[in-house]
Amino acid sequence: MAKFGDFTLIEVDLADDYVATVEMQNGDLNFFDLEMLTSLADCFDALDEDPGCRAIVLASGGKAFCAGANFQGSPRAEGMNQGGGGGHLYDQAVRLFANKKPIVGAINGAAIGGGLGLSLVPDFRVACPEARFSANFTQLGFHPGFGLTHTLPALIGQQNAYDMFYTGRRVKAEEAKEMGLVDRLVPKEEVRSAAQAFARELAASAPLAV
Repeated sequence: MAKFGDFTLIEVDLADDYVATVEMQNGDLNFFDLEMLTSLADCFDALDEDPGCRAIVLASGGKAFCAGANFQGSPRAEGMNQGGGGGHLYDQAVRLFANKKPIVGAINGAAIGGGLGLSLVPDFRVACPEARFSANFTQLGFHPGFGLTHTLPALIGQQNAYDMFYTGRRVKAEEAKEMGLVDRLVPKEEVRSAAQAFARELAASAPLAV
């Protein structure tokens, strides 16, 4: 396994089995800001162009997968949010969803608000019983972001999505699997390795077909 690229707030390893593991490293709760999303989108674009990568695992280095957005980010992020450099959060989210290679999310903890939206960038999700999912925007007085009004109903159905949007409740991993929000449930200590094994299955398929 070799290091791939040099990105802010994330670390990337590209293995000989064509699987890249992208680890978010923004504290224990992995709040995202414009700086982190831009870095993640830059990384995905680079992996998209690399023939040595056929599948991606998106993982977290903290105890949460992603606890949502941090609008009080770094000076660089604040400057970008004012129009310099990397565009707005929405633009970076669009870039993430445009990735052409299959992505498996390793959901090791909470995916809340915008973090739920980020967890839907992967095509598949491997989670543990401790994982929690919440679209808590109505509790905060916000409209759902990160494309969730499109991606969440498409994945779990309109009624389940309405339930999550209107109540903002935390959905446990077992219920999330019943909804179709989670594809595989494994013990917490196996989340990343199980996601990597899943990604290896995808990478073993003919690249043009995938």
